[in-house]
Amino acid sequence: MTNARLFQPYMLGSLELANRIVMAPLTRNRAGSGLVPGELAATYYAQRASAGLLITEATQISAQAQGYQDTPGIYTRAQIDAWRKVTDAVHAEGGKIFVQLWHVGRISHVDLQPGGAAPVAPSAIRAETKTFVNNGFHDVSVPRALELAELPGIIEDFRQAAVNAITAGFDGVEIHAANGYLLEQFLKDGANQRTDAYGGSVENRARLLLEVTRAVIKAIGAQRTGVRISPVSPANAISCTNPQPQYDYVADQLSALGVVYLHVVEGATGGPRDIVPFNYDSLRQRFKQTYIGNNGYNVGLAAAQLAEAKADLFAFGRPFIANPDLIERLKTGAALNPLDATTLYGGGAKGYTDYPTLAEAGL
Repeated sequence: MTNARLFQPYMLGSLELANRIVMAPLTRNRAGSGLVPGELAATYYAQRASAGLLITEATQISAQAQGYQDTPGIYTRAQIDAWRKVTDAVHAEGGKIFVQLWHVGRISHVDLQPGGAAPVAPSAIRAETKTFVNNGFHDVSVPRALELAELPGIIEDFRQAAVNAITAGFDGVEIHAANGYLLEQFLKDGANQRTDAYGGSVENRARLLLEVTRAVIKAIGAQRTGVRISPVSPANAISCTNPQPQYDYVADQLSALGVVYLHVVEGATGGPRDIVPFNYDSLRQRFKQTYIGNNGYNVGLAAAQLAEAKADLFAFGRPFIANPDLIERLKTGAALNPLDATTLYGGGAKGYTDYPTLAEAGL
């Protein structure tokens, strides 16, 4: 089986990508004062611009949306200006870049919330998980349930963040509806026990995601709007009694809205792809635009899935951390740099922008 198709150009809507490899969002906890992308962020992303598409680390749409220490936002002028340096650097290297728009919902801590308030969620159910705050991992705080009257404000925060992203020079945005964060909390009944129009039925639990998506599309266009989902991942202690009909419906609706891609975490985020039975082919068939497969991919699996038309693009995560020239290494079969796990979160250049390329290593 040839791998050549993985490294050929691909049209993502009206955007030409150099290849079919996507850099997945990777939280690195290196935002500076004011939660702006650090000075090294432009270097970090530009180093990896040979990917067909870069998707940034998850980025807060508001102060309320933050759930981890030192993660960047895109809701202040300083943040927008800092991101502009990143996008300019990536475009100078010929790359394409989307920003992942994030509201963590209940995966937060009172010490990160404005005024020490409780985090918000569809229902007042605390997740059995931890977050990184005060320079260590601590249990997330008990959330409060969002009032109906607050939901238009959440939608507006996503819409404004998308507008800010275009101002900052991004090629598009990815709406984060995966990994146990706010939009997925509404989707899954383990976190959503509402009895109003946003809870109960498949349609009601998908309502907030679809309203956010419509608002973003109206603001910046469907060709610049992608969505990420994780149908069966237990990330951040999230669960769903019967995910197949929920996500079949989501795929149908997002396809009808014309979003440019559906980014699917297949299996457990960073874990087994076959954690529970789920028919991803159903999503692939229902969603008519670009399907991005994510989780546990290597060149062989990506090539096999592409040959069977099971996905169009393939997201690689951790390999991009230690290998700024991952595309060249995947293409040639060269060995990968080892990952220094002690430098994943927080810090400076070490373990961030100092990993050598093949050329720099004299290979």
